[in-house]
Order: sequence, then C-alpha cells, then structure tokens
Amino acid sequence: MKNKIIGYFIFIVILFLAICSVLFNFNKKKKNNNKVVLAEVAHTIFYAPLYVAIENGYFDDYGIDVNLILTNGADKVTAALLSGDANIGLCGSEATIYVYNSHEKDYLKTFSQLTQKDGTFILSRKKIKDFKLKDLVGKTIIGGRAAGMPEMTLEYALKQNNINPKKDVNIDTSIAFAAMSGAFIGGKGDFVTLFEPTASQVEKQGYGYIVESVGKLGGIVPYTSFSARNSYIKENKEIIKNFDLAIKKGLEYVNTHKNEDIAEVIQKQFSDTSISDLTHSISKYKRIEAWPKNTTFSKKSFNHLQDIMIDYGEQKSKVNYNKLIYKIK
Repeated sequence: MKNKIIGYFIFIVILFLAICSVLFNFNKKKKNNNKVVLAEVAHTIFYAPLYVAIENGYFDDYGIDVNLILTNGADKVTAALLSGDANIGLCGSEATIYVYNSHEKDYLKTFSQLTQKDGTFILSRKKIKDFKLKDLVGKTIIGGRAAGMPEMTLEYALKQNNINPKKDVNIDTSIAFAAMSGAFIGGKGDFVTLFEPTASQVEKQGYGYIVESVGKLGGIVPYTSFSARNSYIKENKEIIKNFDLAIKKGLEYVNTHKNEDIAEVIQKQFSDTSISDLTHSISKYKRIEAWPKNTTFSKKSFNHLQDIMIDYGEQKSKVNYNKLIYKIK
C-alpha cells in the first residue's frame, strides 16, 4: 500500500512538472510572438548596444523576436523597408530624409538613435607621425558610397579644416562598402575609412595604420538610428515602444560596464574576432563617446546632420524635425 502511495505521488509530481513545462513554453512562445525583421546597414562593433540587447535577452524580455538581416548600405536598408522585406531598419538617419524628399507617401520615421557620432576611422598606408588632416592633401581616400553618412561626414570634416574635398583630395566613392578594406589591402588608395573591427584588423595585419577618428571630427549627430514606415509605426506602437526599451537597456549596459564584459557578451556576433580585439575596438568607440546615453536625439543634432547634407550639396533646405521623428509615448 505504501509503495502504491509513493508511486501515485511520483506520478502526480511528474504530471505536474510536465504541465508546468508545457505552460511555460506556451507562455514563452506567446510572449515572443511579436516577430520583427530588422535590417542592419553593416555588421560592426559600432552597433554593440544592439548586439548586447540581443545577446542579453532584452528583446525577449519585451516579447520581441528579432530576425536580424544584413543589407549592406543605407539604400539597401531603405529598399527593404519600402518593399516590406523588413519591418525596422538600422542605418544613417539621412535615409529618412531622402525618402521624405522623394515624396514617398508612406515615408520613414526615426524612433530611436543607436550612435551619436561617425564610427569610421581613417587608415593610412604609411606610418605618419603626428597626423594632421592636411596630410590627406593630394592623396586618394577610399571614402565609401557617395552621399552616404561616412563620406559626407568626411567631406564636412575636411571643409571645417579648410581642405576642399573636390580639389585638394581625391575621394574614391566607386568602391562598395563591403569591398573597401579588400581594395585598400589590394593596393588601391593612400587612405581608407573603415569601421571596427575591420579598421583594427587591417592595422593588425600590417596593411595600414589608424591615424584619426572621423567621429571625433564630425561632431554629434543622430548618425545611426532605427526607422520604420509611418504605417508600420502607427499599427505597431507597442512593438516600437518595447523595441526602444530594449535598445535603451543595451545602451545603458555599454555605458556602465567594462569593455571586456561587453566584448564577452557580443562575441557570438563576431565569432572570428578575439575577446582581446573586441575589447580594443570597444575602447576606441568609448573614447570618442560614440554611444549616447539615451535613444532620443535632439533637434539640434538632427539639424547638424542636415547641415552636413546641405554643405555636401545633397539637400537644399532642412526638413522639419517633427516630420521625421516619431516621439514614443
């Protein structure tokens, strides 16, 4: 009799645990039923707060299942959003301005910023002691896509230092973003602008020397931000709000933790890069204060972005801040 009671008890416990397991998995699936396709413009340590949010489960905490896809170039991110292949895009904030100025009815709005400075570094083929921007005069720089934020910010920085980017230097904009480091290693150009970890990897391999940060020269702008079609935002306000909360937690983590701790969290995103190299790259971005304290950017920084675009000749007048910024309530 005693054995039967024990047997019944064990059976009930197992049944209880099985039911709990089913309910837990059901609730977990239910919690994470908000699927979001996120198109990123590049895969770089510059976007560390995003990867922290993914790897630390912050999106899961807010019931969002993120499918991260790589679409090299802000134009490709924009195309993915407009075609419906992606729900949210991560790229330069200038993309929303281009779409708005093209008179797209269902245009893009920015709702969160991830970075507040340019994330590229200038590499020289030769070692230069006490580098100055005037060392670029008469040289060829592989600068990225014409009218992309990296290239526009570079030109802006040159002009601020009395260097004419059209006459005093040769900026090569013919090479695709993903091929820039390879082209430089292959012998093209005297200088190149690259994001991390690529910049440090090229330097470590002995093909170039990091001499300057474009972000340090360009000032504070909503350099990289998250945007979505106006219709998607209106129909998914809760997802947008929770997505922003997850990114805020990612920003808080990178701004309050040691570089090596951050490197360990995001290493799955950069499996070919050592913890040591990741830590080095993270420290470079922290030194230039690339990551903001919050996801909300000011009208002043948005207008500075437009100053750069107007100075470049890509825009004639400024778009109203309130037209392209979605303020999360």
